[in-house]
Amino acid sequence: REQPIFSTRAHVFQIDPATKRNWIPASKHALTVSYFYDATRNVYRIISVGGTKAIINSTITPNMTFTKTSQKFGQWADSRANTVYGLGFASEQHLSQFAEKFQEVKEAARLAREKSQDKTELTNPALNITSHQVLPSPIISSNGPGEDKLFRSQSADVEITTEKERLKKMLSEGSVSEVQWEAEFFSLQDNNNKLVAALHEANANVDQWKKQLAAYQEETETLRQRVAELESQGAHDSSSENNKEDLSQTLEELEILIKAKDEEIQMLKSQKCGRWEAEGEREETLQKLQELETCNAELERRLHLAEQTLAETLAEREKIQNEVTKVAEIMDVKIFELSEIRQGLAKLVES
Repeated sequence: REQPIFSTRAHVFQIDPATKRNWIPASKHALTVSYFYDATRNVYRIISVGGTKAIINSTITPNMTFTKTSQKFGQWADSRANTVYGLGFASEQHLSQFAEKFQEVKEAARLAREKSQDKTELTNPALNITSHQVLPSPIISSNGPGEDKLFRSQSADVEITTEKERLKKMLSEGSVSEVQWEAEFFSLQDNNNKLVAALHEANANVDQWKKQLAAYQEETETLRQRVAELESQGAHDSSSENNKEDLSQTLEELEILIKAKDEEIQMLKSQKCGRWEAEGEREETLQKLQELETCNAELERRLHLAEQTLAETLAEREKIQNEVTKVAEIMDVKIFELSEIRQGLAKLVES
């Protein structure tokens, strides 16, 4: 009874129920997120399914608010589900389209509530985090949120910073490419399912035609035997001649029908070969997708190494600063002691 009214693809996150601050990815890849409308109950919902599990099942109410926390990330709180959902999109345009549709559905839900006779609404205990509180948006990658940003001083190594930014850019581009490949893969998978169904139907038709062809061949053989018997009898009466002509004509019609069935079988076989070619293209696309995932894993490893090197550099710099501070304090003490000695000498000279 529910009908989809809008669909898009995004990386899905949920708030950590323990800390109420960190995001937990719902899956490693982008999922389809759809708005559904239940005409019977006059209710709007946001639904996203990963495999056989419902990742998002959120009923839209007039008091909900969708907040954009970055150019490609947005969130909303659902008090009934007692959680906060976050979506990371491939582009700012997709985020804007989802936000506009959220506002439209929210307004429609408000109008439906005003028109409804039942004004009550059962709710679960509200979250500690309201829908107006803005949580930090994660760094979206192909496998979920990235590591937390490291804070560094202005004197940090410029080359390491440049390498880190370049790796992040490459990782982001790889994520967008992965989304495109994944969309193409889903399209090919859908086409493959249709081709498999058509192939099964064609195979069933071929089996049916083969059975009919065997029946026609058996009937033709029977008629040929009958014609041979009539010819051996050598009957010269007109009735026998007429029967022989009728049988010959029937035999020719059956041979024409058998030829037509053979042509249909050849056509079905050629269609089957075409579907095998489509299966080969699907395998090639899967191989490309695996190569892209391997490349993204390598980029993530290099990013992790760069961040680790940066952390070690910052720790070493802090250690050096601490040692310099200690040396400066020691020198201050020495200078103070030297000053007191000079003052003592000066007093001795005066005395």
